[in-house]
Amino acid sequence: MRILVAEDEQVLADLLADGLRRNAMAVDVTYDGAAALERLAVNDYDVLVLDRDLPEVHGDEVCRELVRTGATVRVLMLTASGTVNERVAGLGLGADDYLTKPFAFAELVARVQALGRRSVPPLPPVLRHSDITLDGPRRQAFRDGRYLPLSRKEFAVLEVLMRARGAVVTAEDLLERVWDENADPFTRTVTVTIGRLRRKLGEPDPIDTVVGSGYRLP
Repeated sequence: MRILVAEDEQVLADLLADGLRRNAMAVDVTYDGAAALERLAVNDYDVLVLDRDLPEVHGDEVCRELVRTGATVRVLMLTASGTVNERVAGLGLGADDYLTKPFAFAELVARVQALGRRSVPPLPPVLRHSDITLDGPRRQAFRDGRYLPLSRKEFAVLEVLMRARGAVVTAEDLLERVWDENADPFTRTVTVTIGRLRRKLGEPDPIDTVVGSGYRLP
């Protein structure tokens, strides 16, 4: 999943981003509402973790703009106020979920993952393609019953390819879905990760390189 964290408390924002990345998510961070709207206009995010009291553009206005434009990103709103009226108001603005500060990080991760599952067409939690099995909830992958010790990025790349169901996935798509905005599009990051993934998958090589287009699992 690709996540945008919009939180003006920079220490908290960076801690959230680091924690979500440890859960195999690609995360971008902004510290005000105007910057959040700019990112949302140019990037496809699965989930927006949105502090309600943002500077520049208030979190409420960010929600209203997303509703107005028909954006599909799921919104988890964060706020210091946990009253029923505040929660109802936030959900009424277009937020999909609501979490009161302070919160347990494990709960935030669970809520983000739940929203991420709703942002894409439903697929079974365990994906299978030929002799490859990918167990998303357990973060495990197997080929012909053999456990594959994949890194977070390798696992995420394999998941994107399997979810594509045989369609070609470009290197740009992989950068968009697996890495964050700090990834340099002119590096060989994708090629190197695909190479490591191929070695761990073993022979016969299950990944097709479509010259000039990208990669697929035929």
